[in-house]
Amino acid sequence: MNIFICPGIHEPDLTESFISGCLNLNCDRETLRPRSDRTVAQNSDNNILIFPEQGVLTLSPFHILQFLHNCLKNRLESPVFFISFSAGVVGAIMAARWWQLLGGKVKAFIAVDGWGVPLWGDFPIHRMSHDYFTHWSSSLLGSGQSNFYAEPSVDHLSIWRSPQTVQGVLTEQSLGLYQNSDRLTASDFVHLLLKRYEEK
Repeated sequence: MNIFICPGIHEPDLTESFISGCLNLNCDRETLRPRSDRTVAQNSDNNILIFPEQGVLTLSPFHILQFLHNCLKNRLESPVFFISFSAGVVGAIMAARWWQLLGGKVKAFIAVDGWGVPLWGDFPIHRMSHDYFTHWSSSLLGSGQSNFYAEPSVDHLSIWRSPQTVQGVLTEQSLGLYQNSDRLTASDFVHLLLKRYEEK
């Protein structure tokens, strides 16, 4: 499975921290240097791909899709698990929909603090939020069966910088719209979803 990461508009160091803190991989600035064919790492059966562009290009589904084509060499049958953050959610959700329309396989999509971004697609979607208000208000624009919000709340960048330290709540729509289930870290939540979709 390919894990595709689309950062927001922020310093590359934050994405570096997300990868080491959430996916247990070490990467350096050289790894994150923009390159159209960048495969960051391989761990077990997963290729970790990071969209290398910064600034407003993270909003561009066309550039994201082009990057995916370059990385996967048009192997549409190779499943992709999307993780996007903040402004990157805007471009990533459209790119995921286009990838599927072209015949690609989208295993799931995680929107980390994609506040105000409508999420829809013919694939599983999950939201992660830095506080309850963002969780509640974003859910009105689409979310999945399993979602996460930080409790206690943290600042916007912390959930991307330090997912392994952000404590929060797993919510399950099957229990009712905003009913809470287990407490865990943001990193644990991502691992739970990765395991779920690797087994499908």
